Amino acid sequence: MALSTLVIAPCMIAARPFSFGVRWALANRWVQFNLWMLRIVCRLDFQVQGRENIPLQPGVILCKHQSAWETLALQVIFPPLVFILKQELLRLPVWGWAMATLKPIAINRAHKTAALRQVLNEGVKRLKEGLWVVVFPEGTRVAPGKKGHYGASGAMLAHRAGCPVVPVAHNAGEYWSRRAFLKYPGTIQVRVGPAIDAASLDAAEVTARAERWIEAQMQEIGRGR
Repeated sequence: MALSTLVIAPCMIAARPFSFGVRWALANRWVQFNLWMLRIVCRLDFQVQGRENIPLQPGVILCKHQSAWETLALQVIFPPLVFILKQELLRLPVWGWAMATLKPIAINRAHKTAALRQVLNEGVKRLKEGLWVVVFPEGTRVAPGKKGHYGASGAMLAHRAGCPVVPVAHNAGEYWSRRAFLKYPGTIQVRVGPAIDAASLDAAEVTARAERWIEAQMQEIGRGR
């Protein structure tokens, strides 16, 4: 992964004058290569159930966050998307500079009110540009078997934009845990849920429905290796 980053990241930075589609295509090649390497080197693959639930209209993805793995896989499961991430990540040499070319919504988590306003304002712009927005509603990576507090920012964004919310559950943390170097062989289960019409529901109800669906799926797939 480190070596491929040193190859593709400078290409993405050099492609900054070109369209987002060009930079996205370069990033997607990097993602596909690393997922392939995970299969070859670590014997770690994945299966997706519910692809038919992904609507044609761009929306907000509310995804369980257990691992670094889903930040890769979501990019091949869904159409072009952007992430909400910490500002500090864009200051990382090479990787952060390349990530900055992909229109992320980089927030300062120390200033929650300003961060929420930024998510809503920039998120609506990204959705209008035809890009999906990924939100990890628990805010940070949560260990398998655990559940964090589900924030409503993703649902608020979807309600304001009048777009669908798509919940996603997976058990990647069972094979590639937080801050872990070791990856374990197996097949990660990913489940994409039915879209929730955020335009006709308030943010609290959208968040509650997504949480119920995600956590119900985790009870089925989060059994460990």
